[in-house]
Amino acid sequence: AKRQLDRFTPGPPRVGPARRWPSPALAWPAPTAPASRTSTRISARHGPRPRVAGGRFRPCCPESNLPPTPLSSSPPSPSSAPTRERATHRFTPLPSLAASSPPRRAAAASPPAARLKMEAAGKDGNPLRNYRIGKTLGIGSFGKVKIAEHISTGHKVAIKILNRRKIRGMEMEEKVKREIKILRLFMHPHIIRLYEVIDTPADIYVVMEYVKSGELFDYIVEKGRLQEEEARRFFQQIISGVEYCHRNMVVHRDLKPENLLLDSKCNVKIADFGLSNVMRDGHFLKTSCGSPNYAAPEVISGKLYAGPEVDVWSCGVILYALLCGTLPFDDENIPNLFKKIKGGIYTLPSHLSGTARDLIPRMLVVDPMKRITIREIREHDWFKIHLPRYLTVPPPDSAQQVKKVDEETLREVIGMGYDKNLLVESIQNRLQNEATVAYYLLLDNRLRTTSGYLGAECQEAMDSSFSNIASYETPSSARGNRQQIFMESPVGLRPHLPAERKWALGLQSRAHPREIMTEVLKALRELNVYWKKIGHYNMKCRWSPGFTGQIHNNHNFSAEPIETDGLSERLNLIKFEIQLYKTRDEKYLLDLQRVSGPQLLFLDLCAAFLAQLRVL
Repeated sequence: AKRQLDRFTPGPPRVGPARRWPSPALAWPAPTAPASRTSTRISARHGPRPRVAGGRFRPCCPESNLPPTPLSSSPPSPSSAPTRERATHRFTPLPSLAASSPPRRAAAASPPAARLKMEAAGKDGNPLRNYRIGKTLGIGSFGKVKIAEHISTGHKVAIKILNRRKIRGMEMEEKVKREIKILRLFMHPHIIRLYEVIDTPADIYVVMEYVKSGELFDYIVEKGRLQEEEARRFFQQIISGVEYCHRNMVVHRDLKPENLLLDSKCNVKIADFGLSNVMRDGHFLKTSCGSPNYAAPEVISGKLYAGPEVDVWSCGVILYALLCGTLPFDDENIPNLFKKIKGGIYTLPSHLSGTARDLIPRMLVVDPMKRITIREIREHDWFKIHLPRYLTVPPPDSAQQVKKVDEETLREVIGMGYDKNLLVESIQNRLQNEATVAYYLLLDNRLRTTSGYLGAECQEAMDSSFSNIASYETPSSARGNRQQIFMESPVGLRPHLPAERKWALGLQSRAHPREIMTEVLKALRELNVYWKKIGHYNMKCRWSPGFTGQIHNNHNFSAEPIETDGLSERLNLIKFEIQLYKTRDEKYLLDLQRVSGPQLLFLDLCAAFLAQLRVL
């Protein structure tokens, strides 16, 4: 039977031998009647095997998320969803859909010799004309994945062919778009790489990094529990990739060994961003998703969460699996499994080192406010042992990474017939075209083949060959038509992490929450602010100078009506949200976030609001 492949979105129930590690689902399963407790090993794809004494871990179920906890939350409403299909090889989506290709430059603007062409749908009748298509790697719900060779560079890629009709039929369009949008932003050695997305009326072709060594799950199945040195190497790479996601305001929410791929040198590649979400400042997530065995307590409890703390919990479960060969939370009965997770009930084997026995419990703390952070994990003694030089500092965000261009790779691409100025401009503006695809394929493969895989030797070599992209003057920049970005100085290796800055955001108080909210409502009433209660400690507010009052420069409120016409009232309408949080040091933090309206007028309103409060 053919093995099916669908690495980033759930599909219909699979036919044939089921994989003993339950596939994650988007919806939480309904509680089932207690089942007989028959433990099984984590087996490969050919069904369960009886557990022997000290056996290894077994499959899991749906999944996770997290952050600073608000004082009130409402549980999400569960909904059923199809189960995920498993496969030997997974490839995550890439760029965006229809809007992925910017309009082609005018013919006069680009030299005739320059082959800087956008990947428009169906151009020349063959959307994959730049690739030599090979065998099928797998078949999934939406189409198939094929291995291919990029003709210009000779490097291998994986092309995921997604059928639009099937995607619409399963109502998975938003998840596909989300994963493509997220992966377009990312350039990290331990996150699966997306090179381009080719959009046609019938299909979406996602060209991504070819990773041939399978999943970390299969590696654990084959080798059992790992030695601490090997587990540490995997864990360091995972944390580096997760930290990069968080710095770019993305929470993965589905971290587990099945979603961690291994390349030919056994380097980790984080994949499957179909359940990921973008974190918005001042807002929480509340969707229950992922596999329950890796889900944080706040997720399965239906509470609001920010995101990073959920990924930390999942990383703790993964570290436990690497070192112990079993899952810390495991039960065939879902209610019993949830009870163990909510209570943080698990055991630590005696063979673990002292520092490992210290790190795992700090990651699996039930209270997300007391759970260790990514920064604290980096500073932990167990994590720092034999840490590669390229991982000694936090990764740059995605915007910083396009500051530099590799001179050697640039010359190689120009030698293929591409125009230098247009190539540099495309790299800087992150445009997708034939030239940039060739550039990144050559650059990535060059880094992979360098000894140490982005280690010290590679980093030093890159420092000598990279030039600041701002030093290139493109035709459009000379005309002043392009916004100049990324002018910061390059980030170099530093022996120590920079000191963390302490920011005091919002208004802090040790008063009782009920007293704080009472004063808040009084102040809003004095300022003639309209509000709508969202939760016990959260509300949406609306204020306009035309609501019979105004704010003077000294921030005192005046009840004098002001004359406004309908247009000016709409232009000056301010919408904002108020949320009360509880901090780690048992204080309460009141946060006001502008949704829309003039910024300066909002600041005046905040000053007047603060003057009205009595408890802060």
